[in-house]
Amino acid sequence: MIPIKTESAWRGTADCQACGIRDMVLFADLNEHDFGLIHAPIDDLSHRGGQTLYLEGASATGIFTLRSGLIKLTRFTPDGRQRILRLLRPGDVAGLEALATGRYDSEAVAMTDVSVCRIPTDVIHRLSQHSPRLHWRLLQKWQQALKEADDWLAAINFGTARQRVCNFVLKMRHATDPGVTTLFAREEMGAMMDLKLETVSREISALVREGAIQPLDKGGRLYRVLDVSILMPHTAA
Repeated sequence: MIPIKTESAWRGTADCQACGIRDMVLFADLNEHDFGLIHAPIDDLSHRGGQTLYLEGASATGIFTLRSGLIKLTRFTPDGRQRILRLLRPGDVAGLEALATGRYDSEAVAMTDVSVCRIPTDVIHRLSQHSPRLHWRLLQKWQQALKEADDWLAAINFGTARQRVCNFVLKMRHATDPGVTTLFAREEMGAMMDLKLETVSREISALVREGAIQPLDKGGRLYRVLDVSILMPHTAA
């Protein structure tokens, strides 16, 4: 593949060539000719934890590739409750549905400090028409997003409270270090798993007592996974 001359390919602030997760993102397979089709800014953005990237139902102007951090996708139920649909990790894409509908069907909120590339929808449409590589990558990302949504739902929304919490701990292990897992505020975890805050706290405390996990910070967010066998479905009580 011809090396990409980012100074001529990009008109925004993003630098694809210097991206630490280039092989994971949408533009991994594009060549210099593909990048020559880009005529709109692709922005390199940072958001603090708690900031909103876009709102449910808002008109979409772009999609987001997550380079670092975690993003939650949420939606409000008819009775006004907020449900967390899925968590996005580095390499995931937020807002893919906007390519078909022109609107976001969920709200995207940074759960930690995040860095993203915001890619205008017209850039994606133009490239998908002229680049079979990007078109195929989009289909892969879409299929991956659907599968992960199904897997996420199956893992943390069914079974006993113990099974849901154990599955959540396993799901949230770091890709670069499976021995560490990231948890969140107990209320948020309860919203993800459809459990009460008190239930989530009780189950996590039980896992600590049993030696399955060990807290690594005072905030109760980072844990060392000590005994995976306790967390596995066949051993969960």
